[in-house]
Amino acid sequence: MDSTMMNVPLSLNHLLERAGRLFADNEIVSRLPDKTLRLHSFGAYYRRTRALASALQRLGLKKGDRVATLCWNHHAHLECYFGIPAAGGVMHTLNLRLAPDEIGWIAGNAGDRFLVIDDVLLPLYRQFAHLHRFEKVIVFAFSGAPVPAEMTDYEALLANADPDNFEYAPHHEDDPVAMCYTSGTTGRPKGVVYSHRSTILHTLVASLGDFWGLRGTDVVLPVTPMFHANSWGIPYGAVMMGVKLVFPGQHLHPDDLLDLMQLEPPTLSLGVPTIWMSLIQTFDAAQAEGSPNKGRWKLPAGMRSLVGGAAVPEALIRAFDKHGIWILQGWGMTETSPVCTISYPRAELRDASADERYRRAAMAGVPVPLVDLRVRSDEGGDQPWDGESVGEIQVRGPFITGRYHDVPVDVEKFAPDGWLRTGDVASVDSLGFVKITDRTKDLIKSGGEWISSVDLENAIMAHPSVAEAAVIAVPDEKWSERPLACVVLKPGQSTDAAEFNAHLLRHSFARWQLPDRYEFIDAVPRTSTGKFWKMKLRERFAGVSVPARSPTA
Repeated sequence: MDSTMMNVPLSLNHLLERAGRLFADNEIVSRLPDKTLRLHSFGAYYRRTRALASALQRLGLKKGDRVATLCWNHHAHLECYFGIPAAGGVMHTLNLRLAPDEIGWIAGNAGDRFLVIDDVLLPLYRQFAHLHRFEKVIVFAFSGAPVPAEMTDYEALLANADPDNFEYAPHHEDDPVAMCYTSGTTGRPKGVVYSHRSTILHTLVASLGDFWGLRGTDVVLPVTPMFHANSWGIPYGAVMMGVKLVFPGQHLHPDDLLDLMQLEPPTLSLGVPTIWMSLIQTFDAAQAEGSPNKGRWKLPAGMRSLVGGAAVPEALIRAFDKHGIWILQGWGMTETSPVCTISYPRAELRDASADERYRRAAMAGVPVPLVDLRVRSDEGGDQPWDGESVGEIQVRGPFITGRYHDVPVDVEKFAPDGWLRTGDVASVDSLGFVKITDRTKDLIKSGGEWISSVDLENAIMAHPSVAEAAVIAVPDEKWSERPLACVVLKPGQSTDAAEFNAHLLRHSFARWQLPDRYEFIDAVPRTSTGKFWKMKLRERFAGVSVPARSPTA
């Protein structure tokens, strides 16, 4: 028997047309460099996006050509998300937080033909312009400054285009629409290319009620950069549902985000743990008597917050819950589009204690639909889902990459049967909750026993004096490796190794698992996507052997 269903290809163009027809009056807000807000309707967005697509075709864009973006989060970047693929091109988000030489190498490796860039980022562009020549540099006057004469003005380009007579480039649902490069902390970054099909399926899955839970009445604040795994895919979901978007632009300091929340209170926000840790510490400090900011801010009542990109400490979840904000932790990678697991409240846990709900919320979560997940032991077998047996997470699914751009399939990254090897070590319990123990390179093997740096970090960050902490392995003649904790204290706080060890013992760590050293530092180095960059700490503390001194007050 043959299927009777229509063979209609999955396409981003459908989402754009839907937004223009159904949500024309809904709002998109962008914060400009001077901190003023610019308002667009979805109707205006629809016409501007079609104008961009028409203009790119007039510039000679061919199917499959890469168009790079070097932009903050704002409406013009959202226009690129849909306008570039509408013209037949592939949007390639460049990570503005990388070193200039690395950005130039990535643009060359991708073969980017055009570049769309914010005017405020032109100084960065000039540092790598000699490494890759773009045929056209299209400047979005984000700050309102004049566009250099030798470059193309984004607004003039749109003004001279014809959105009414534009025709979408013919395409197949497996044709590429966007690409992102991995962070490259252990080697050269690698390109991941997403298709119409993979992006639509990822958007539908991530928008489900227990995950993003997108509703037409939502106000979404994407703090996650649009160059970081496509802001976890939320721009596609927001356009699909016509939800109000509030883009923070370049202003990501806790004070700025809190100010923005007063002007445009979000119902859903997305960001990495380091951003939220700084935000809640700033907010709580402002509540103290004598604070110059007392009464300046309120946290949006009932706001949902999706946090990912690194392990979320249970202490952070508890801190936000005190203010009526529940954090959903998600796990994924550039390679997984990226939503792969989310720790949402399961029906089976409705009668669980508060401590158990917090414990579960601090896990990576349950695999989302369409994603298969397994945990492989060093011997190559599947580990049972018993909450104790650990191994490497491997995944497969229709929005998980099967290879990298212009790179031969690597057995270090893909299993013989095609599953993606994530490099994350975890256990899975009977309810499907994934508990990430560590990255394979970050596990500490002491005397033949494994110590989880993530577990130690989360427990240390639960100490009231700690702002953030990272744990690394250092060589040890007797035990092979031992943990060293790098700790950032909150302003005005002071403590010592003995207090931390007592704190960890109260959190059920064995004495042999306790760090041998505590180094007190000003800040934990971060990667371009806001994750703790442990490689830099390992370099900094290579060869350390003498006991660390306690910090001064």
